[in-house]
Amino acid sequence: MQRLNHWYRILATGFCFVAFGVGGVLLSLTVLPLQRLMIRDTEQRKCRARHTVHLTFRSFIKLMQWVGIFNFDFTAEQTLRQARGQIIIANHPCLIDVVALISMTPNADCVVKAQLFRNPFMRGVISSTGYISNADPDQLLDDCAASLAQGNNLIIFPEGTRSKPGQPLQFQRGAANIALRSNSDYLALRISCQPSTLTKEEQWYNVPKRKPTLAIHFIKPIAVQSYRNLSSPSLAARQLTRDLQDFYQQVLH
Repeated sequence: MQRLNHWYRILATGFCFVAFGVGGVLLSLTVLPLQRLMIRDTEQRKCRARHTVHLTFRSFIKLMQWVGIFNFDFTAEQTLRQARGQIIIANHPCLIDVVALISMTPNADCVVKAQLFRNPFMRGVISSTGYISNADPDQLLDDCAASLAQGNNLIIFPEGTRSKPGQPLQFQRGAANIALRSNSDYLALRISCQPSTLTKEEQWYNVPKRKPTLAIHFIKPIAVQSYRNLSSPSLAARQLTRDLQDFYQQVLH
């Protein structure tokens, strides 16, 4: 029975990956073009598109739970639903972390890799929502500050990519630079996935022997005003990055 269950979850995981890709194409061909036709104001259209993605990701999370490939423990949801103009930071152990965070955050914005703008499954969704490209670092900071000023919540993983299991965290300065440029504070979350799955080193079919649980918990708000008083922006960004990394090392271990 355990072996049958394991094979079932491999097949169900593949089904969910296909459903995610097909869903992205359908959104790009149906709902999002209709929104572009019906809503003339650019910012209002982007806001509606982001809310559509939020609802779609909520449905995808429910699908994964229904087919039995994940358990979910999202105690941070109430905090995220009430947040406005905050930078949401978290560690990044699993491929579906950002899907889960957007599913819990109605007004979420995020930074995406430039190559995703060429992905046939996600290109239409990303361009409609106005998610922020990391292609131009200077423009990235301005775009993040503008999004936060509009009341959006910005999802950022300070590592910049998924964690490597068993290795120390390595935070990049992007999250610090964005906070310092935008005068925004953090909402710090902790993400865990046990047993580990969908990591940077694994393929989608490397399904663990037992069903994993993805848990997302709110830790605390982190204010950054004291760092803005340091002698230079580069010094402030380095110090804030080190402190965030040390903080998460303690939280995770």
